Amino acid sequence: MKISRIAGIAALLAAGAAQAQSFKFDGALVELWYTQMMDSKLRTNADSPYAYGYLASNFKENSFSVKRAELYFSGKVTDTLSWNIMFNPDNAANTVGNNVLHDVVATWAPGNGFELKAGQFKMPTTYEATLVAAKDILFFDRNQLNRVIGDKRDRGVWASYKYGDPKGFTGKISLAVSNGSTDDGSGGKTAVDANAQKDFTARFEGAVASNHKFGVYYRDGIHAVKDVNIVAGTFAGTGTPSAAQIRDNKDRTTLSGVYYAFTNDNWYADAEYGTGLLGRRFPSIFASGTPAAGRQHLDQKFTGYAVTGVYKMGQHWFLARYDMMNYNSGDDFYGANPYKTATADYSPKFTETTVGYNYLFVPGKSSYGKLKLDYILRSKNFKQPLAPDTGEKGGDSIVVSLQLGF
Repeated sequence: MKISRIAGIAALLAAGAAQAQSFKFDGALVELWYTQMMDSKLRTNADSPYAYGYLASNFKENSFSVKRAELYFSGKVTDTLSWNIMFNPDNAANTVGNNVLHDVVATWAPGNGFELKAGQFKMPTTYEATLVAAKDILFFDRNQLNRVIGDKRDRGVWASYKYGDPKGFTGKISLAVSNGSTDDGSGGKTAVDANAQKDFTARFEGAVASNHKFGVYYRDGIHAVKDVNIVAGTFAGTGTPSAAQIRDNKDRTTLSGVYYAFTNDNWYADAEYGTGLLGRRFPSIFASGTPAAGRQHLDQKFTGYAVTGVYKMGQHWFLARYDMMNYNSGDDFYGANPYKTATADYSPKFTETTVGYNYLFVPGKSSYGKLKLDYILRSKNFKQPLAPDTGEKGGDSIVVSLQLGF
């Protein structure tokens, strides 16, 4: 009798453990693009981005492309232990970093608002890149600050504490330690960590009900080259720093910013501002060789901001965004101004003014699927002309995007 009772209790416990475990396919996101560049000079001139200009490879004269093909999976081991994975098979042809695997995260949530994550994920920094899912992106892509600076993954641990009333005010404090990538070119998804130091990230997120979101964030790191292997690059101009000064600077890299977002049934608006040291993103420190520094000044800073407004009218959404990214916000350089020629000014301050229209296939469910139509008016310094062309090249674009989520 006692044996059977013990066996019954063991069976109940086993059933409880089995119930806690789960495996789920959480869905997929598919986004297809057609782009038309409104600059006929691209027909006869090589595609030549300026050193700082960010213009995605999708933007040819005209092109069909697969923007996203993402798959999401998750599971639970116990009530407090879970995991999730996201990957994009379409990235397999890209040779930079570990491109197919985007997120792989193990999470421990013991309760009382505490949570600890480990794995590969975006660090808690910019708003649109880390708190707005890809299926909820309103325009052809995220704004420049988010897609160039914030939309990078790294490997590390992330601890957070959330408190407050979901119907009133809530707050969340996050602290993360991660490997840090050499130049952010791999998106932080490098397979082997050769970094002798680590990056530190902190963010506060606040919310009032579901209408208002706001926050501040900060990230700090240095180069990923071991001190014994450091080779100092060379800066152009006069009065340039010595090799010792370049080594002492350690290509320090920072990011600090603030954001606010508002939403209700008819309106959506957000604004974000971020700045920091370019540092290793455009390195002056290398492991070998005698290369040129990737930026114009040892303490060169970037600044970016974007403002978005949306009017929601059932299945029809009307959008506008102003987006600025300046890779030398202090006009710091050695010697003569490297950005100006006799015919043009290529100062790395890039603006995009985008007007758009979204048609929602399912009313009230924008993440299920939408057709997005955007016109992007770019500043005229995104591209340098190659002979025989002269003058600035902006390359305004029309983008038609079909996005489906399920």
